[in-house]
Amino acid sequence: MKIFKSHFWYNKSQRNGIFLLVILIVILQVVIILEPFSKEEILDKNNTELIAFQNKIDSLKLVEIENRKPKIYPFNPNYITDFKGEQLGMSLEEIDRLHAFRKSNRFVNSKEDFQKVTKISDSLLIRISPYFKFPDWVVKRNQQQQNKQSKIIDKLSSADNAVASHKVSTIDINKATAEDFRTVNGIAASFSERIIKYRSKLQGFSYPSQLYEVWGLQKKIADKVLATFKIIELPKIQKQNLNTIEFKQLLKNPYIDYELCKKIFNYRDEVAELQNISELKNIEGFPLDKYDRIVLYLVAE
Repeated sequence: MKIFKSHFWYNKSQRNGIFLLVILIVILQVVIILEPFSKEEILDKNNTELIAFQNKIDSLKLVEIENRKPKIYPFNPNYITDFKGEQLGMSLEEIDRLHAFRKSNRFVNSKEDFQKVTKISDSLLIRISPYFKFPDWVVKRNQQQQNKQSKIIDKLSSADNAVASHKVSTIDINKATAEDFRTVNGIAASFSERIIKYRSKLQGFSYPSQLYEVWGLQKKIADKVLATFKIIELPKIQKQNLNTIEFKQLLKNPYIDYELCKKIFNYRDEVAELQNISELKNIEGFPLDKYDRIVLYLVAE
């Protein structure tokens, strides 16, 4: 024990020196640790250079996001696949209508034809139609037809002067004569007769918008007709019992084609008898946008 004690024995001055050395070491360590933090610069978020740099980063991010979006290249709408249709925003029903139309060995040759076949919304048509690419001969033929129709309209405008003196007998669109319709600027004899013929097919106009269904009648001309002629008295349509009607009779409905007629009869066979005409909405693929027009001619009794 004495041997160890002799080695660890210090006098008072030695102990003070050791204590002072320890304090200096601690102070130096604290200075070394805190010095980097004391020199750290505080960034000014309103610095113009920093803001410009951040804006550049944000713009590069937007460019990258835009580049990652699927690009649409010009395409022939007659050959839209299920995958392509979904990318364009079309529903499965709209794609199926196009495929069914193509199976009949027919083609859509304009954006108007495409909308008529698929029944897509106006907003979707406006968004995707700029990418439609039809064969050159189709584009040329459509241009010729437009030119021809423009000439016809010009002739009709000239012919309007001849009928301007005619006094309209009625403003009821369901009672107006062909001569009455010809008083409208742009309506020639052929179109006035066509309106009368379609009105007879419908048994009378029940909705003003049905006038737009007249074949070949431009919307701007139909608007002029509706500005003069109104539905004053609703037509008396003879409704048929959907539970007893025959296939050929149902097919005469102006809004029912062969495929829809088959679906309705298949559904009637499944349920035996429809209790309410609204059950038509339960049929898969039933055109709900035409429901109000179809039921004008049908009743479930």
